[in-house]
Amino acid sequence: MRTLIQLPFLFIIIAGFCFTSCKQQETQQKLDLSVETAHGEVSGSLNDSVYSFKGIPYATAARFMPPHDPEGWDRTLECTDFGPVARQVVPWYPDSVQSEKELFSLNVWTRGINDDKKRPVMVWLHGGGFHVGASNDPMTYGEALARKGDIVMVSVNHRLNILGFLDLSAYGEKYDKSANVGMLDIVKALEWVQNNIDKFGGDPSDVTIVGESGGGGKVGTLMCMPAAKGLFKKAIIQSGTLLNAMSQEKSQALAAVVLEKLGLTPSEVEKLDSIPYPDLVKTGNAAVEQMAGPRKPGSPVMFGFAPSVDSIVLLQQPFSPGFADISKDIPLMIGSTLNELMPVVYGEKELTLEQAEERLKSEYGDKTREYISLFEKAYPDYTPQDLLSIDKVFRPYTIRTADARAAETDAPVYSYLLAWKSPVDSASKGSFHGLDIPLAFNTVDLRADWTGESEEAWELADKMSSAWINFVKSGDPNVEGVLPKWEKYTAENGATMYFDNDCRIVHNHDRELMNLIEPMD
Repeated sequence: MRTLIQLPFLFIIIAGFCFTSCKQQETQQKLDLSVETAHGEVSGSLNDSVYSFKGIPYATAARFMPPHDPEGWDRTLECTDFGPVARQVVPWYPDSVQSEKELFSLNVWTRGINDDKKRPVMVWLHGGGFHVGASNDPMTYGEALARKGDIVMVSVNHRLNILGFLDLSAYGEKYDKSANVGMLDIVKALEWVQNNIDKFGGDPSDVTIVGESGGGGKVGTLMCMPAAKGLFKKAIIQSGTLLNAMSQEKSQALAAVVLEKLGLTPSEVEKLDSIPYPDLVKTGNAAVEQMAGPRKPGSPVMFGFAPSVDSIVLLQQPFSPGFADISKDIPLMIGSTLNELMPVVYGEKELTLEQAEERLKSEYGDKTREYISLFEKAYPDYTPQDLLSIDKVFRPYTIRTADARAAETDAPVYSYLLAWKSPVDSASKGSFHGLDIPLAFNTVDLRADWTGESEEAWELADKMSSAWINFVKSGDPNVEGVLPKWEKYTAENGATMYFDNDCRIVHNHDRELMNLIEPMD
């Protein structure tokens, strides 16, 4: 009887202990999710061993002005959701998620916080040219890379289009950096990484900048900016070798047309601060079209609101063909995909070689047979559809850039080509522009509409993400036992990792073909 009386009491004691213990654990977990940055404390979330912090402010800026440190905050800032994206005109980002004032944020994924471990850091710069895009695309979430490789992954929002690259430098010293403030935002984010990433388990002295498409262009641009020197140690450029044509003369002329279309005189330039963004961007687009005409798809040259060479903020345009001497010690990995932005014809299953040859004549004329012969040499297992679908822009300029880089520095250069074709009908079944992103990020499940979720897709994602992780860690993408030996690139050996179901190294396999398509000699 005595025992029966004591049981409820014992249960109460145990329950009370569990409640207290759980509360203590919950409190401890909250403490574990908080990090003190230079501007104030932030809290994040934890999912399967990876901490994530989203929307951390790294800067603030007035319109057309360089960024500066954000105002500090006293209370813990909850950073569990992505911040607003930069102002832009696209259907997938409504105005409600855009902000001109609050776009300056970055995101961090890491396996450890407030510890003594110094993990290599990867800073991802989103694509979309210099015009659109954001850091919140699910396929670029850093959780998978952080978990797999124990690296710290950072992604960044920054100013774009006319707000990031309107060159008003002809209208006074106040605007002397306005042509490149979008890139100076990224420099400011890299400075934030230098000053804060150790609290997130990262090594500020071991940063790799990575980007695809416009993001790759941003990586190349940073390699030509004195303000970015010392803020990163390695670089990866994915499908980013389009040539930016903006000199200070051209960017100043473009700004003059913008003012003229808005009915503003040079003395009224400050009125630009109060013009609503939709009116400003509409006028800017009209000014670009007036000066350069409509942009032609597949053109390797960009004109418009993009970084402008002023010999101070930006020493030279990248890919012209190499980079500024200030980055001569930076190891580089660079590559592209087989089809990129080409309008592929893989849906035409009955296409014959004769039909493909007939179509090619309109482009290559009497060199059509030579084109086919060189194609067969480069890709022995080609199909008639391949003949009409090969990338003619990024690949030749990637070769050109890799040649120049290997010649101008002793820092290692590694080249790759993604030839694996998506099996997904809605994704055109090609090796299209951007397909390397979910494979390198190991996020096939978050972009299954592009890659599918086959065993082949996951196996290639494992190989590519391992190579990216190893490069971030060491400046060498070799993965022993997973990939064949990846040689350093030279113009003579043309060593290129050919990513497909059967990954292999090829040597100048398509140089003659690309030289026929886009003569570079």
